[in-house]
Order: sequence, then structure tokens, then C-alpha cells
Amino acid sequence: MLCDDALHPLLEEIMKRTDRIGAMIKILSDTPGKMFPLSYFCDLFHAAKSSISEDIAIAARMISEQELGRITTTPGTGGGVKYVPFPSDRQCLEIQQELCDRLSDPSRILGGGFLYTSDIMFDPHFVPKMASVFARNFAQSEAHCVTTVETKGIPLAMAVAGFLDIPVVIVRRESKISEGPTLSINYFSGSTGKMQKMSMAKKAVAGCKQGSKAIVIDDFMRAGGSLKGIAELLEEFHIRVCNIGVAISYAEPEIKKVSDYISLVQLVSVDETERKISVEPSLHLRPCSKQIL
Repeated sequence: MLCDDALHPLLEEIMKRTDRIGAMIKILSDTPGKMFPLSYFCDLFHAAKSSISEDIAIAARMISEQELGRITTTPGTGGGVKYVPFPSDRQCLEIQQELCDRLSDPSRILGGGFLYTSDIMFDPHFVPKMASVFARNFAQSEAHCVTTVETKGIPLAMAVAGFLDIPVVIVRRESKISEGPTLSINYFSGSTGKMQKMSMAKKAVAGCKQGSKAIVIDDFMRAGGSLKGIAELLEEFHIRVCNIGVAISYAEPEIKKVSDYISLVQLVSVDETERKISVEPSLHLRPCSKQIL
């Protein structure tokens, strides 16, 4: 047995390690997607790199076991440690089902077969859950920005961008004088069957170099006309769309104007007469527990 004199320093070191790990998890989870060099935590906690490495390993195991995300390390000069939201397959399905359940409320039906979804898309507790699914799927995209069109897609796009630690670029329906010079295009909306206009401020993408990549996020997609328009607008700035994520996709038309996308749920039908909404988890989202960050 250890005597009290020998046990005290050991307990003190354990408490220090516990404090460091708790603070480290807090810092990393508050700034998901941001890479911290090991030297940052060495300086912060006045600890050796070997001790910090052990702390990170313990923190990573704890986070993974509790299905709270992933703490990953990257070796090399530009490497370090970062936290990435990584919902498990079970959690992804639970988020999809929760969205289905909320959308199935017949009181959401509006005239013309439209659904009221603003309460969902502006829910500060549920939006991050949806965003975490997209962040998991797009973690390796190496995108330089997240793009969305105003307005209901903005909270979801902001949450995804926050998880991936990249900026958000907002596409406007109408240009605003406060944003300076803009570039506008006309596009054909598959849902309305009309030509519409969208614009983007040149300063919004000033930090994106030629050949940059963008993730496009939106709240709803029927035919995909708006998403295709965003892709064409980004091309004018020599920015390529690498991923598309939508919260809700409509089953019809079956062939969309964009093909490479994932959606959380698929809206099958809205029956105004019977007051019934049919919605199901989307097959475009295929959870994969072996996905590697």
C-alpha cells in the first residue's frame, strides 16, 4: 500500500489531469472543426507534450464511447487536434425520425399543399442535430465555404459551417445596396415553373480562391432548380459545388435538376382533403458506421 505522503502527489496529478481533460473537451466542443496544435494546450496547461497527448487519447476515447462525436489528431507541422460532430448510425436515424414525426402534424398543411416548417428550421435545439448529420457526411469534403439561399436555410447552413469551421455565403433573391457589387443570374425554378433571379455579393466570396469548393445547404428541395441556380452562380466565381445537403426533399419529380445530394427526409405526399402528410427517412442518406474522418 502507498503511504499518505506518496499517495498525495498521485491524487494531485490525477486531479490535474481530470481538470485538463474537462477543459480540453470544453474548448474543442465549443469550436468544432477548428484544428488546435498540441503546443496550444501545452502552453495553456503548462504541461509536457507527452502528458497532453495522453490527455487527448483519454478524451477521444470518452467522447467516442458516449457517442458524442470524434476527437481526431493529425500529425505533422500543420496538424493538431480537433473535434468533429459524428452522430452514430442510431443517432442519425433518430434525428431523421424526429423530423418525420414533427412534419407529420396535419396542422402544418397550408393552402396549395405547402407545409409550415419555420418552427423547425429556426429551432435552436433541433437545427444543430440536423446539421451534425451533414457535418458527419461532409467532414472530408475540404470545402472552403457553405452556401445557402435566403432565408429558411440560413440557420441550418450556419450550424453546418460552424461544425466544419468554414464561413457561410448567403445567396440573395434580391441584391442589397449594403453588400456592394453583386453578380446576378436568372434560373428556372422547377417548383414554380417560372424564371427567377438570385445574386451574390462579390465581397462574400473574396476569400475563396479560384478552384475553391463549396457545400450547398437548403431547407427544402422540390425539383432542385434553386440548388442548380446556386451551383451556376458559384461557377461564375470559379467555385465548384462538392456536396449538397437538404433537410427535406419532395418525392416528385423523381428526376431532380441536381443528382448528387443527400436529404434527411423525403416528403412523399400532402393530402389537403384528408389532412394527411406522408414523410419518411430519406434513402439518399445512408448511415455508415465505418465512415472514417
